[in-house]
Amino acid sequence: MTDVNTSHVFEASLERGVVPATTVGARILKRLFDIVGASVLLVLLSPFFLILGIFVAMTKGPIFYGHERLGYRGNHFKCYKFRSMVPNADKLLKDLLARDAEARAEWEQFEKLRNDPRITRIGRVLRKTSLDELPQLWNVLRGDMSLVGPRPMALHETSRWGASLVEYTSMRPGITGMWQVNGRTDSDYGSRISFNRTYLENWSLLLDLKLLVQTVRVVFSSNSGAY
Repeated sequence: MTDVNTSHVFEASLERGVVPATTVGARILKRLFDIVGASVLLVLLSPFFLILGIFVAMTKGPIFYGHERLGYRGNHFKCYKFRSMVPNADKLLKDLLARDAEARAEWEQFEKLRNDPRITRIGRVLRKTSLDELPQLWNVLRGDMSLVGPRPMALHETSRWGASLVEYTSMRPGITGMWQVNGRTDSDYGSRISFNRTYLENWSLLLDLKLLVQTVRVVFSSNSGAY
């Protein structure tokens, strides 16, 4: 896929006035909410970080994994997670997609595999409960992400979004968001773009609080859509 200079696309679109905008006060309020929320959660969840880190380290590899994602105004950043895959995950995926047409079709549609051979045993638990995403609280403190926002996008996904890419980069990606409480990994790209647009058009602090509460409910649901 052809890479996109997303920063230049955003700036050009901003000049034409086509980027959905919230007021400066709203952006400041959202950022303050992120800083306070992420700080409190990091303190409260620090024992879980230690315990989960020990379990992940037992799979003989690094504890954390950082993957480059597209962020606010087209900037790139490392999105951190607890490592949930085996060290040679990239080679395993390449070999699987080369020989398995069904897996290749599933990957092309969702960028996910329901029965992914790369995921470790502890990794499956982390993904099912979304605990693998806890390190993203650090991304929130750094200003890379928000507690609630669009799904963090991998760089190779940009061509799938077309003109909607400008809308995507007008807000920071979130640890959770509308896509996660409406199907998560079971949602296709058309649905993800629609969720993102709805969030941008209806953003409020109350909506963020509502989505955070819904996320907790979805995570503990047996039909969470995560794998």
